Amino acid sequence: QLQLVESGGGLVQAGDSLRLSCAVSGRTFSTAAMAWFRQVPGKERSFVAQISHNDEVTEYADAVKGRYTISRDNAKNIMYLQMNALQPDDTVMYYCAGSATSWQSKEYTNWGPGGQVTVAS
Repeated sequence: QLQLVESGGGLVQAGDSLRLSCAVSGRTFSTAAMAWFRQVPGKERSFVAQISHNDEVTEYADAVKGRYTISRDNAKNIMYLQMNALQPDDTVMYYCAGSATSWQSKEYTNWGPGGQVTVAS
């Protein structure tokens, strides 16, 4: 299975950009879809974006479409989430996810520990 560790979170101002990284260990990285989720404290995790194993297909939640870009570098075993035009509603914990069990249902089984993004209003 995959081991995932997020990095790159922090405090930004509304309208700023930030790029999260997810370092992945595991030989199956390039063979499976990956995703980003986010979670407000006390709430369930929600889907942000996912990317296919070959970097050819991506899907985004409506709330981030046009602002976020998911990408991956399989040679480096890193997945990225470029976040532009950040707003206070983007202030959540972000989690990278691997070991997809359903692309259609956005179901994943392996999770990183999470990284905080805080957007000042």
